[in-house]
Amino acid sequence: MKFAIIKERKNPPDRRVVFSPEKLAEAREQFEDASFVVEASDIRVFPDMAYTINGFDVEEDVSDADVMIGVKEVPMEALVPNKKYFFFSHTIKKQPYNRELLKAILDKNIEMYDHEVITKANGARLIGFGRYAGLVGAYNGFRLLGLRDGLFELPKVETLLDLEAVRSQLDKIKLPAIKICLSGSGKVARGAQEILDHLKIKEVTDQAYLNEEFSEPVYCTIDVLEYNKRIDGTEGSRSEFYKDPSGYESDFMKYAKVTDYFIAGHFYGDGAPYLFTREDAKHPEFKINLVADVSCDIDGPVASTIHPSTIADPFYGYNPATEQEDDYNKDGVIAMMAVDNLPCELPKDASEGFGEMFLKHVIPAFFNGDKTGLLNRARMTQDGKLTERYSYLQDYVDGKE
Repeated sequence: MKFAIIKERKNPPDRRVVFSPEKLAEAREQFEDASFVVEASDIRVFPDMAYTINGFDVEEDVSDADVMIGVKEVPMEALVPNKKYFFFSHTIKKQPYNRELLKAILDKNIEMYDHEVITKANGARLIGFGRYAGLVGAYNGFRLLGLRDGLFELPKVETLLDLEAVRSQLDKIKLPAIKICLSGSGKVARGAQEILDHLKIKEVTDQAYLNEEFSEPVYCTIDVLEYNKRIDGTEGSRSEFYKDPSGYESDFMKYAKVTDYFIAGHFYGDGAPYLFTREDAKHPEFKINLVADVSCDIDGPVASTIHPSTIADPFYGYNPATEQEDDYNKDGVIAMMAVDNLPCELPKDASEGFGEMFLKHVIPAFFNGDKTGLLNRARMTQDGKLTERYSYLQDYVDGKE
């Protein structure tokens, strides 16, 4: 079977790649029945020569490969019919802007595998860039804090070589005695926590965070049962919440009243309560004045996230009184970081981490009869039709939703 590492064609340019040259060489060693070719690219974080040095053919045309492996959406005109494709299609939630892409995938008889649905049998995701989103998002939040309050200046992550350089920059700053709240328990939140721990910020219990004052910066982590509660007052459970959150309401305000900097690293499921609403943000005791929304659900559970920001222009302000964008330096305005493609700022480390997971979980499935069902779960389309697991997208494809 022949695999192709394809060029990223989406704008703005994305420098990430699924396999670094070294990790691709490992794949070749492990699977002698697999061959690999690399499509030439002038934007990839690893230059073409790095793949050539590792013994791979770098070609302008890779259409003879069986499996095409990319990161972001492939433009419709670049899709090669009758192939297997791996990339983030951003269609599984019926995103309107990619409906035509999914139609093109079906029309071209492409077997589509979305990175987002490469999962264990229990639904837990196996690969992704979440850790790097959390790392960059938390760093960007501190960068915004330094700029707004005139405390220090951190360079943009995209100007730094790698994660080690990011850590080196953080070693130079000194933080005031602020309280930081981090939501979530997955890869995104754990990535953000790496930054907090590198800064040697003290982690405290919820009880201490909510009730005590500190002379140093501290943080607490909260998961769904900390920031949500059952409406009827009975004790809830995580499994129940994930299955049906309709019996719950937000209990986030108790954190909002004592938090200076909020890092949103949670996963937000349909039907779950918002963490805080626009009305909540107007409450006289609402204290949060800086948000790094790594999750970045627009007009959703974090009311101040009214639009995504960009790597080029990562910060804006949300004025709770007017419910509009405003200068983040103004009193009473919440300073916002809501970049929705954070891992792009750290392309080398993100690519290396992604390739490690892809080699461990995905490539073997092609040669062991898909014994864990990974490919079967991730296969969205086959023979010009949606697979049964993704048949819920038919109305979306047909333009009825």
